[in-house]
Amino acid sequence: MMSGVLGITDIGTYVLGTVAIILLPGPNSLFVLSTAAKRGVGAGYRAAGGVFLGDGVLMVLSAAGVASLLKAYPPLFLVVKYAGAAYLGYVGLTMLRGAWRRWRDRNDPASPRLIDAAEPAAMRSPFRKALVISLLNPKAILFFISFFIQFVDPTYHWPALSFLLLGLIAQLTSALYLTVLIFTGTFLAAQFRRRRRLAAGATTGVAALFLGFSVKLATASM
Repeated sequence: MMSGVLGITDIGTYVLGTVAIILLPGPNSLFVLSTAAKRGVGAGYRAAGGVFLGDGVLMVLSAAGVASLLKAYPPLFLVVKYAGAAYLGYVGLTMLRGAWRRWRDRNDPASPRLIDAAEPAAMRSPFRKALVISLLNPKAILFFISFFIQFVDPTYHWPALSFLLLGLIAQLTSALYLTVLIFTGTFLAAQFRRRRRLAAGATTGVAALFLGFSVKLATASM
């Protein structure tokens, strides 16, 4: 196997594959988009920061062989899987409650427009919430290890450098994509300020997707 840049066998294919995978809708990107739509650019980037940290931790754990450990011990995988599914379901239910409040108060000019005042204080940290969503995703750990290994030359003397470069490429691609979502979210926020029914409907749709992610994760096999 021929090694390329820093022991990466086919960096062009890796970049194309990474872009395609990151563009697929998922709970991380959806949460960043909805956060920016509700709370603005700053909150959107705080949520993105949680995604970056979570993905970084998963990449390090994958490179260290934790994904193989999950494969070797299915009960451990099930614990992580159901914890992630439960948290995604909790996020979805919280969003549904916010959508109901917006719909109920749609004709009240004094009610909050973008942030649900009754939202639990623990859920008001976009960074922490995005970090938890990212970390409680065992399928992502398995994906990172299976995807990275395909592009690392096993004969290269410093594989850590290979994983580092692969990780930087993935994080840069994610940062560009999330930036687009954040500014898309701020545009949507302007529309939601004028149309409370639209805001309630959009929040309901996002909540339904999170509940769908929860069910899909809970029923996924290793």
